[in-house]
Amino acid sequence: MRRTMKTTVALFAGLLQPLSGAAATLQEAGGPGELTQRQAAVQVLNRLGYGPRPGDVERVMRMGIAAYVEAQLYPESIRENPELERRLAEYTTLAMSSTELFLEYPTAQRARAQMQRQGGALDTAALRMAARRSFVPVQELSQARLARALYSERQLEEVMVDFWLNHFNVYSRKGAVRLFLTEYERDVIRRHALGNFRDLLGSVARSPAMLFYLDNWLSAAPEGAPRAGEPPNRGRRRAGDNGVPGQRRAAGLNENYARELMELHTLGVGGGYTQDDVEAVARAFTGWTIDLRTGSFLFRPDLHDATTQEVLGQEIDSRGISEGEQILDLLARHPSTARFISEKLVRRFVSDDPPEALVERAASTFRASDGDVREVVRLIVTSPEFFSRDAYRAKVKTPLEWLASSARGLDIEVRDLRPLLGALRQLDQPLYGAEPPTGYPDVAEAWASSGALLTRAEMSQRLARAGMRGPTGHRLLSGSDPVEDVLERLLPGVETDRLGTLIESAAEGQDAPRKQLETAVSLTLSSPEFQRR
Repeated sequence: MRRTMKTTVALFAGLLQPLSGAAATLQEAGGPGELTQRQAAVQVLNRLGYGPRPGDVERVMRMGIAAYVEAQLYPESIRENPELERRLAEYTTLAMSSTELFLEYPTAQRARAQMQRQGGALDTAALRMAARRSFVPVQELSQARLARALYSERQLEEVMVDFWLNHFNVYSRKGAVRLFLTEYERDVIRRHALGNFRDLLGSVARSPAMLFYLDNWLSAAPEGAPRAGEPPNRGRRRAGDNGVPGQRRAAGLNENYARELMELHTLGVGGGYTQDDVEAVARAFTGWTIDLRTGSFLFRPDLHDATTQEVLGQEIDSRGISEGEQILDLLARHPSTARFISEKLVRRFVSDDPPEALVERAASTFRASDGDVREVVRLIVTSPEFFSRDAYRAKVKTPLEWLASSARGLDIEVRDLRPLLGALRQLDQPLYGAEPPTGYPDVAEAWASSGALLTRAEMSQRLARAGMRGPTGHRLLSGSDPVEDVLERLLPGVETDRLGTLIESAAEGQDAPRKQLETAVSLTLSSPEFQRR
């Protein structure tokens, strides 16, 4: 074990130095230019999905890279893995609406309120049970999402779901958000992942998950502002009286959603908006709230600021709920939004340092197609920059990407996904666990610290043991050169002479062939080469 860890530390020394800049570059002869067919197949499997399984590289080469990319752009045309569908069917909450989840799995706070309304004594055991049960939907959703990353044939769809969940981040441990997440992912993010950006933006804006997370559900017209159907300066109702039975009182104007809508969801930090724009948008979205009886979207005119607003120099007519829709139209079609979204997509698919020319072409496609996400992604993943030497294996895997690519490369059939979800928590990327609206970072510096990589090394040993207990271990042990077979399986299309020498040296200290193989797998999974995609 000491020898293995010593070898791991030596491997890390080769990873941290190249990653000190904005992005790692491929350290091999040849310079800029097109990739070989095999390298191109590896590139699309690593970037449009969670890495190749055994045989995937050859399958993509037979199918043709262009044909594979085109199929992934239309996930509905791909026959899904029937075993995955059977597994997903076991998670009964996936098919439930937010209203059903809201009523079936109440939070401890709602359970307490119900007990108080009934006039009985508080049942502490029942409250503890309610607190635990309210997490069941997000637990099943997490297992389903990881299962899809590991086994779905629609890999690009899963990557885009991950991208948008991070872009429109909500935090599952904030109050009732966990009960709204299932519908949020299924009917908002997943439904529009490769669709029209304006449709996606509008669905997010009405989602109880986002309304709760960024507190817009409590936002109301400020003191003295006219409400819909009321004369000017009538003033606020007394605290606690919102005019709707069972609804919580409004807490005044809240700018959280308005600010993140422009800064993180559309225009970007340098997108040209001002603090006056933030306040105007916040006023326009007053009354966009949640019906606490059902957990569904509700527009309440009695909370809406009925004054006319001006946003980005454009007057927004005072027409109730349509004010927010007008603003979403304006932001979705703004040139800054096209630029901001395109740059993030190029960063995700190509490089931590997005090539300027590609960003400009992607933004032009975004504007010309009226925000057609599929067309923007198609342009990016078929571009010369995507298949360049500089982009090949230049991205460092996030914990989710590393864990999923490890299991896929080893072809592990994971019956219980909960330990892997626990591993993601240890690796600082729990699903639905990013607390700030910015979500998780997608650049090397965030994931390539020495501590993070040592944690991956420790987990590599557990994954290696799991992989060697199944059919994968039997196939590798029966090969003529197990170490070479491990490297070819986990690192197809990569020059591994140096790594192979280090692994063989470390494996020599193990007597049993299976232990030698576990060492080879563990060191490969924790190697600098495997950290990149």
